[in-house]
Amino acid sequence: MSAEIAPQPLLQVNNIEVVYDHVILVLKGVSLQVNHGSIVALLGANGAGKSTTLKAISNLLRAERGDVTKGSITFEGRQIGKSDAPQLVRRGIIQVMEGRRCFEHLSVEEDLMTGAYTRRDGRAAIKQDLEMVFNYFPRLTTRKSTKTGYISGGEQQMVAIGRALMARPKLMLLDEPSMGLAPQLVEEIFQIIVRLNREENVSILLAEQNVNRALKVADFAYILENGRVVLDGDAETIRKNEDVREFYLGLTEIGKKSYRDVKHYRRRKRWLA
Repeated sequence: MSAEIAPQPLLQVNNIEVVYDHVILVLKGVSLQVNHGSIVALLGANGAGKSTTLKAISNLLRAERGDVTKGSITFEGRQIGKSDAPQLVRRGIIQVMEGRRCFEHLSVEEDLMTGAYTRRDGRAAIKQDLEMVFNYFPRLTTRKSTKTGYISGGEQQMVAIGRALMARPKLMLLDEPSMGLAPQLVEEIFQIIVRLNREENVSILLAEQNVNRALKVADFAYILENGRVVLDGDAETIRKNEDVREFYLGLTEIGKKSYRDVKHYRRRKRWLA
């Protein structure tokens, strides 16, 4: 019998380099993949290159004078490097930017509806999906007529994710969804992310500094340092890795370490040896 052929990844990033302003090298040979129906975590400290990786995939780099100068990005088996951002939205790649980028002058409902601007499947389908969003984010139901600029940060994050959901994504790129949120809201947001993945079959590439929380929901993870992938593996293996436990989770076999104990980790990382 012939060996089974592995299914093609939904997204494949192959050895890309990203340069800003024609001179600043930010990503250096980054490779990763997202399989259909999976949650993949892209982890690392601030400035590691997580947001740049997401923008390279969604082709939002050009607005910031960035370019993918080497490598390739394929989605559903087709190269997308020359596709512009609106084309990628229509194909099903939706990015939720960090910082809760909402239209503050619009009502919550109007803001959500902007996510459907590329759709051509009729008002009834769009209205049905709007109700689906309110089902996932019930606290937005009572705020639908309120201007988005006047709701809480957690509610704005819900609007940003809900707006992306209105575009019927196949792949959602989430950039730091926990940033600036209280722990209770972080937990709520991550529970909804898992539900969207399981119930709506939305594949997710999640860029996060909250390593512990991201590894609890992810199937697979990549760790970025200074624009390079330095470690990858299934989430449970990454979570148990001694270096990750010490340098990102602040844990050792004898318990939690203080930042003072681990802040010089760059000199001692075994994965960079």
